[in-house]
Amino acid sequence: MTEQVQIQSIIANIEKVMIGKKEIAELALVALLADGHVLLEDVPGVGKTMMVRALAKSIGADFKRIQFTPDLLPSDVVGVSIYNPKEMEFEFRPGPIMGNIVLADEINRTSPKTQSALLEGMEEASVTIDGITMPIPKPFFVMATQNPIEHEGTYPLPEAQLDRFILKLKMGYPHPSEEIEVLNRLEKNSPIEELRPVISLEHLIDLQKKVKEVKVDSTVKGYIVELANRTREDTYVYLGVSPRASIALMRASQAYALLQGRDYVIPHDIQYLAPFVFCHRIILRPEARYDGISTEEVVARILKRTPVPIKRKVSQ
Repeated sequence: MTEQVQIQSIIANIEKVMIGKKEIAELALVALLADGHVLLEDVPGVGKTMMVRALAKSIGADFKRIQFTPDLLPSDVVGVSIYNPKEMEFEFRPGPIMGNIVLADEINRTSPKTQSALLEGMEEASVTIDGITMPIPKPFFVMATQNPIEHEGTYPLPEAQLDRFILKLKMGYPHPSEEIEVLNRLEKNSPIEELRPVISLEHLIDLQKKVKEVKVDSTVKGYIVELANRTREDTYVYLGVSPRASIALMRASQAYALLQGRDYVIPHDIQYLAPFVFCHRIILRPEARYDGISTEEVVARILKRTPVPIKRKVSQ
């Protein structure tokens, strides 16, 4: 199978479970192919867990779920060393972070110390226990969820930690016709139980390598940097995006181009993905709140005002 056929087979498999959420499935796959992680912010019951399970089953990955609570400890996430009296030595018991696809459910409900344990693993792709560093199996993909409605007893992620997520997504409620289809499919049994892998983990790792081979022309790189700089200069913005955001946008665009069957990035890829990459990394000034301005509106205005690179032949 070609790369695009492999990618589209994963999306089609997820659609057997997720009705009307093709865009979210594509974006989640873009993050996975770009070797990044996703923050999914939405109300309970819209299918966040089902999305991650369907993705894990589609690629035959080891799926782990962490339900974050205020009393969760870092060792509950990364694992712990336990003394074995028979062997007279300590044995490492891996935590749920040592999986391929990890669902970090309601990440804002646990303490900053436990949040940091997960986010360190996301950044370094390894965990350190008792001074010993152990790599996390590849591929490694975290989808963290948080409820935007309930704030009591939560610990909002600091901006430096939000920056670790390549994309921030929102699923939204399904259309009434889509919700009826959901009821029809779940009337007798759950389709997730019948889902089978369509590609292997080895093929997925190959796809991640292919993403890095997608060409990004110098004019497109300049366009990314120009957009990033304009977030830092906007009158409504207190803190603009970092160079890490520019890298994230380039990586995501490479993955999206591969998903579209191209081996090069075009400005439209940047325009489409910029809101998902930039919005959660921007801090607005107080006056923006008074004027009813959101980060989404700021990014949309920047995209509208920034000149698009002139179309020319991509350098070989």
